[in-house]
Amino acid sequence: MIMDDTKTTPDMIPADAPVVEAALQDARPQRGDRNNDRGGRRPSNRRGPRREGRQKPEFDQKIVSLRRVVRVTSGGRRFAFSVCVVAGNRKGMVGVGQGKATDTPLAIDKAFRDAKKNMITINLTKGMSVPHEIDAKFAASRVKIMPAPGKGILAGSSVRTVLELAGMREVSAKLLSRSKNNINNAYVAIAALEQLKRTKIKKSK
Repeated sequence: MIMDDTKTTPDMIPADAPVVEAALQDARPQRGDRNNDRGGRRPSNRRGPRREGRQKPEFDQKIVSLRRVVRVTSGGRRFAFSVCVVAGNRKGMVGVGQGKATDTPLAIDKAFRDAKKNMITINLTKGMSVPHEIDAKFAASRVKIMPAPGKGILAGSSVRTVLELAGMREVSAKLLSRSKNNINNAYVAIAALEQLKRTKIKKSK
């Protein structure tokens, strides 16, 4: 077999020979051409219409107590969640409610509906405070609420939560009992504020 060692030179290539690399470059889609990148289809707008801003709820709520309770039956033990919620509009309306369910969100929803059902309206002064001293007793809890001009809210436990959601600003509360039950402390605050429903406040002109 005869081997041809002749090297190909540029002079030996015909002038009308096709350039393979140039042809491949023409066939490839350009980076800037989106239609070629996606097979001739325009890019779809995956984002839907903008969501409107969420409307602020009428009543604010705070969880005062969250417990897991057990009921023993012949078939075994059944677990559930007991929730106590304080709800208010920060404008003189406040209420306390309780709910129990096997799921925590469902128990919170039940407690919130119970709080709205048992909501009271309070007569407050122009400075969002109580017009005079009030005290009340509920179960083993006892509280005394007094006006405190220029001092903000001076209270603790769940009584403070009730006063905040009622919209009060310059008020002081003192628990006269040793009870640490947050549920009873919330109810005793409601019992004390309920006395203001019968109080007539003189409006200054």
